[in-house]
This record gives sequence, structure tokens and C-alpha cells, in this order.
Amino acid sequence: MTVQLNHTIVPARDPEASAQFLAGILGLAVSPRLAHFTPVTLANEVSLDYDRADDFEPHHYAFMVSDEEFDASLARIQTGGITHYADPACREPGQIYRSKHVEGRRGTYFRDPNGHLMEILTPGGAKS
Repeated sequence: MTVQLNHTIVPARDPEASAQFLAGILGLAVSPRLAHFTPVTLANEVSLDYDRADDFEPHHYAFMVSDEEFDASLARIQTGGITHYADPACREPGQIYRSKHVEGRRGTYFRDPNGHLMEILTPGGAKS
């Protein structure tokens, strides 16, 4: 068997609301609770297991999406009034980036309700 990431724990003040926020942006459903975790399962079966925490450092999570999924997610971000950025330092609001290293790659960053830096990006190259 090859090594695969199965899940990661995402600390959140309100796990249910945080999972709903991300699932809503990505056009996914929140998976059924698993013990005290609220999971969001991605297409490759990796899950982000939201867990209640009061004190934590924000993390960065990046999601590869097709061009069509990117456009749909970006529209949900904009419709929801969520500020998005072209850079991880969050200095270029309302923008997306176009990679200098991967032809056709686009992406953007946004913060979730817990301050985690989320990123959506396209694979670039051939149309996905």
C-alpha cells in the first residue's frame, strides 16, 4: 500500500459552523459526526476533522479544485462577502493570483471563522 493522508484535525471554536463554512465554499456536504469530530470529506477521501478548541494557532489548508470548481467557489466567496486575497500575507484583497511557475494556475486565499488561512487553487497546465 502506498502512503496516503487519511485525515487531519482542524481546531475550531465552533466545529459545526466551521465545517459548514468550508463545505459551503467548496460545494461539499458535511459528513456525519465521528465521535466528537465534525468531518468534511474531500473527493480523495481525506477528511478535515473539525474539533473544538479554545486556544490554537491558525493553520493553512490548500485545496486543489478544477477550473469550474474554482469559479463556483470564488462566486460563493464573493456572494458571501468574504474577503479573499491574491497573496498569503493577505495584502492584496479582492484579487486572485495567477502562478508564475505553473501555466494556467489560478488561486486565492481567504480566512475561515477561526482565522485559518484557506486556499483554493487550480492545477493549471491542461484544462481540468
